[in-house]
Amino acid sequence: MENNTPGTEDSYKQYGRISFEDFKKLYGEDYIDAINIETWKIDRDLSKLYSQIEKELFTAKRNELESNQVIRKEVFPKIKENALVPYAGLHSDTTPELIEKIHKGFLFNGAVTACGSVSVMYDSLPISITQMGICLVNYQGQHGSYSHQLFRRDLKFDRSSILDEAKELIERRRSDDKTKLNSLAMRSIKAYAERAILLEKTDSKWLLGYGFPAPYELMMGFWASREEVKDKSIDLMHRMIVNHKRFVYVQESTMHPELWAFGNALNPFEYLIVDTMEDKMVQMVQSGNTRSEIKNDYEEFARIAGAQIAVGVYKVSKFSPPQVFYCHVDHIQTAALIAMADSALQMHSGIPMLLDLAENLCKNAFGKNDFMTSIDQAYIRADVLTKIKA
Repeated sequence: MENNTPGTEDSYKQYGRISFEDFKKLYGEDYIDAINIETWKIDRDLSKLYSQIEKELFTAKRNELESNQVIRKEVFPKIKENALVPYAGLHSDTTPELIEKIHKGFLFNGAVTACGSVSVMYDSLPISITQMGICLVNYQGQHGSYSHQLFRRDLKFDRSSILDEAKELIERRRSDDKTKLNSLAMRSIKAYAERAILLEKTDSKWLLGYGFPAPYELMMGFWASREEVKDKSIDLMHRMIVNHKRFVYVQESTMHPELWAFGNALNPFEYLIVDTMEDKMVQMVQSGNTRSEIKNDYEEFARIAGAQIAVGVYKVSKFSPPQVFYCHVDHIQTAALIAMADSALQMHSGIPMLLDLAENLCKNAFGKNDFMTSIDQAYIRADVLTKIKA
């Protein structure tokens, strides 16, 4: 699963600003003291260190247990009372028989297909090559692998002005935020292709993906710059969410602190239905910097589709982290059981096994090692041909 890299705009949005007061509240120590090397220990006694770690872990675990009790007793009932989504609240009725039924009736007979993806990039002065791969897999052994390559060529010299164009290229690349542009473009293309291939290239009734069914990348940036691409993204997401309905998207709970806290309070094989995504999707669209006519279309879609997407959190083991999941409001119980039943096949991670299989299939088929090897071989052949023609 892809994570944001520290130092990027995405990581800034993820972690946000933190004040000195926030730091002290979080760590119980002033920031100035933490960077004062005079407070650092020299050749610290490891036995004392282990004792301190044990003490901190004991305190943290005790606080967690107390917090979980409060959440289960006071917060979960309020979620059930206030939420506008069907089946809101805590569900503790999952049994081994239900999990077995989902295994035999949905997962192991090929009724659920998962999608995985990968993107790799080769960057050099004369050319940059980006390869995206998407794979489908289910437990019937059916799978499909799809790839696409994008080529960026900056060296297109006119022999009469090679020196001037070389200087211009260097200056342009110096001011060109290529990494950011490439990241945004690739994420938006890959997000669209993942959903289009999952929806159109499989006969399975249930679709399983990682992330969110209507991601930010398909409603902002490139997709919000032109009418025709805006219409394509809305049409695709509408067909999956509003028409198809049978989908489950799973996401790490660490990306959502409040859901993470709720998930930690769950017992194994419990799930909590929290709300719909209407308000958050509308807020996401309204905060985007897009033209009003395009923004209005996306906002209308966000209200329609967001009201039909339920968000919940589940946990399959006390040793694995909880997972956030999104599904259609008409199929909440089945979607939750599919996610938990597939996650039960690898209790250590708590992530649906089909998603890991799809991602690993992608890495093997379109991973960096084979990609770089093929480019190296192509460079050798191109170098030989260039010398022959010269």
